[in-house]
Amino acid sequence: MPKLSGQSAQIPASLASLMAELYGKSRAAEFAISSAQFCEILQTVASKYISDNAIEKEFRTLLTSLRLEDLALARACAAGNERAWEVFLTRFREKLYEVAAYIAREQSAARELADSLYADLYGVSTREGERVSKLTSYTGRGSLEGWLRTVLAQEYVNRYRKQRRLVSLDEESEEGVQFAAPEVTPQVTESRLDAVTDEVLEELAPEDRFVLAAYYLDDRTLAQIARTLGVHESTISRKLDKLAKSLRKSILAALIKRGMSRRQAQEAMEVDVRDLNVNIRKSLAQETGATAFPKNKG
Repeated sequence: MPKLSGQSAQIPASLASLMAELYGKSRAAEFAISSAQFCEILQTVASKYISDNAIEKEFRTLLTSLRLEDLALARACAAGNERAWEVFLTRFREKLYEVAAYIAREQSAARELADSLYADLYGVSTREGERVSKLTSYTGRGSLEGWLRTVLAQEYVNRYRKQRRLVSLDEESEEGVQFAAPEVTPQVTESRLDAVTDEVLEELAPEDRFVLAAYYLDDRTLAQIARTLGVHESTISRKLDKLAKSLRKSILAALIKRGMSRRQAQEAMEVDVRDLNVNIRKSLAQETGATAFPKNKG
């Protein structure tokens, strides 16, 4: 088994047969990824999540939990394999446009958002003579579709922040406004947001928590959730939209109640959800009946 220089947490040689089995399941050979190359990919993932003194069982648990086909497809696309890109575009192009349209709310902006992501995924830029693709950061923990939704949403947030910052600076400069220091330190702001988010999620009705957990955490489709609850798919779509607006309104109100100005509260809510010190799954899982769906995410 190949060992990468400078990497800790080497996959034990005793798992060689497992690695061969995982390579077959990944269908990586269809995209011209050799067994040795796939072992290197798995080694990179293991080095990211497992300590250098881990036992064989920990490696086995991690490796068998990965979305192997998604991982192979993502790395093949990052390497520029044409067949992989054909498969990728067939599976995800329309889905990403749909997600972009939901996020951006305007067709041309949605297309621009999705197309800009494709450029980052394909790797139009280079570093030291090698293409740089955002897909290399996908590790197979969780579905590729869910990861793409997260990346697309983050790209939208980054664009919004940049645009708002530029517009705000231009407008205030024209009015001769001097820029003051932030009124609240980031640590205090994040602490309040953590607490408020946790409280608001826990106050949700059990069915609402279940719907949010199933869709956003477990990557379940609207149709799957609808079948479980015995309602129409459009009902779940409307519920998710309503919940998103309601949650934002509730969190905003709670932050203001805790002493923030409206502007401070709005800026605090622009934080990346992954930076919050809140166990979202735990908050949403309480009494939700989430066992209706088996957990399948890493």
